[in-house]
Amino acid sequence: MSYETAVASMFALGHELAHTPSHKFDLAHMRVLLAAMEHPEHSFPSVLIAGTNGKGSTAATLASILRASGLRTGLYTSPHLLRINERIRINGIEIEDGDFARLHGEVDQVAEKLVEQGALPWHPSFFEMMTAIAFAHVARERVDIAVLEVGMGGRLDATNVVDPLVSVITDISLDHQKFLGNTVAEIAHEKAGIIRSGRPVVILPQHPEANDVIGNAILELGSRGLSATEYVPPVSPRSSQYVTPSPKPRVASPGVGLDNRQPHYRYPLYVMGKQILVETPLVGRHQLRNVALAIATAEALSQQGLTGITADSIERGIRETRWPGRFQVLAPSEEWPEIVLDVAHNPAGAWALRSALSERYGECPLIFVFGAMRDKAIAEMAEILFPLTQRVIATRPENPRSASPDEIRQAASRTGADIEAVAEVPSALNRARDAAPSHTPIVVTGSIYLVGEAMRILGLRI
Repeated sequence: MSYETAVASMFALGHELAHTPSHKFDLAHMRVLLAAMEHPEHSFPSVLIAGTNGKGSTAATLASILRASGLRTGLYTSPHLLRINERIRINGIEIEDGDFARLHGEVDQVAEKLVEQGALPWHPSFFEMMTAIAFAHVARERVDIAVLEVGMGGRLDATNVVDPLVSVITDISLDHQKFLGNTVAEIAHEKAGIIRSGRPVVILPQHPEANDVIGNAILELGSRGLSATEYVPPVSPRSSQYVTPSPKPRVASPGVGLDNRQPHYRYPLYVMGKQILVETPLVGRHQLRNVALAIATAEALSQQGLTGITADSIERGIRETRWPGRFQVLAPSEEWPEIVLDVAHNPAGAWALRSALSERYGECPLIFVFGAMRDKAIAEMAEILFPLTQRVIATRPENPRSASPDEIRQAASRTGADIEAVAEVPSALNRARDAAPSHTPIVVTGSIYLVGEAMRILGLRI
């Protein structure tokens, strides 16, 4: 089977949640599949990270720390921006096309046989297949540690078949209510499903309802709650610690630059008995919480016997973290003004983006290119973000769950924003550029699918 055929076969199962019925969420079926594959998930130690927002950034930062510590590190995240391969990485390198195609063929053959035998009632879903492929690849690569991001929820997520050395729960808010529940407490219950008896879980204080649920789960399971509070900087980094290191952008592709002037946070911190200089390229105050979680998890892994993790490797790993599409700033060029790419896709993400935009641009007017999935809280996101804009170009990413520009305009009608509907993303970007007064930044946000499509159009690489 070719790589292209394998990818097409994967998406034929349903693009993420577009055609995923609730009965697909069943760990028993995932365990049957993995048992037939001789349990690759048992062959490597892991960290499992759940949460509504920040779990990908936390995973990327932690994986970078572990690589800097000399550990062969697997990283499994979702969804992807440009190519499906991004989801599975070994020491920062994506799975190769040939390996993906071969493993897909092997897992698919096992799955079809199980369905024929009646061991499975139906073919595994997109995410179950993806997770099985990831586990097989990580196992064959003989990693020292794997960092696994939960796809959705936690309790019934396909990743939750592992026995993690450490569990991590990032900030929890309302999202995926159709599958996870209508309150923060209900959603927190699903996230807390990754906590293991007698094992540490790294947390931070957050929404009171989430705190109560997580705290009770820790007590009931006899887990060890480890707070990352000491690694959150006590002083706001907004002033002298919010720095712009270089006036010269480096070119990523013709006509588009990755902006080395992008602000980042820099502050001293005591870690493992030594003062380090935390310097993270992940922008937004919310990212300081994610960095703190990654530091506390690295320290917990060291205490669990994982060798090589030091204060110096933590400092270097944070500095070398790369996580595209999260307040990623593209330098202005002759053709384009400054562009900000951010995958904010729910109200909590919108508030984080609004804070980061205010911190960088102050009262500067902005133009938004906005696209979102139909099942998201579009009206609430619009009420948070659109007051910052001069104009909104509403568009539709290439995804069956996408809201139409007219649906976005209707949902955002109460904001009073100037909203123009443009059906396709390429035309929306061009329209935003043409409509932008001199030096007015363009913000592309609302969905990871929109940001990924914009990156392809702009010729960016991961």
